[in-house]
Amino acid sequence: MTYSDTIRFSTGGFSDIIDLTEKVEKIVGESGIREGIVAVSATGSTASVTTMEFEPALVEDFREKLEQLISSRERSRHSETWGDDNGFSHMRASLMGPSVTLPVNGGRLVRGTWQQIVYIDHDNRPRDREVFVQLVGEP
Repeated sequence: MTYSDTIRFSTGGFSDIIDLTEKVEKIVGESGIREGIVAVSATGSTASVTTMEFEPALVEDFREKLEQLISSRERSRHSETWGDDNGFSHMRASLMGPSVTLPVNGGRLVRGTWQQIVYIDHDNRPRDREVFVQLVGEP
């Protein structure tokens, strides 16, 4: 059995980090799937989905580290070619990846106490975004 849904929201760009955990847990509950997996995937090439402890200090630490690893001020051929100055966002998204897959057991998402599912918008402007959530499993 499969079940799919989409989460829609707006972001501020520049590695804005959004906690999706409650929305994904709601979808898992509505799916009727008791045993299986859930894939949570960013649609678009300038965003990532991962897990982390979603707390303000760590969120700021993470943003700072992303800026150190791939600076938004660094020259990129992509930005020069297209004039959109978001080459850094594509590189960040490619390194982090677009999705995370987690187990579902007993009709519940399996995750650690401090493990939240987060969306990271690496782009250089606010955007309307979508995340595709798909479960595969047995009722």
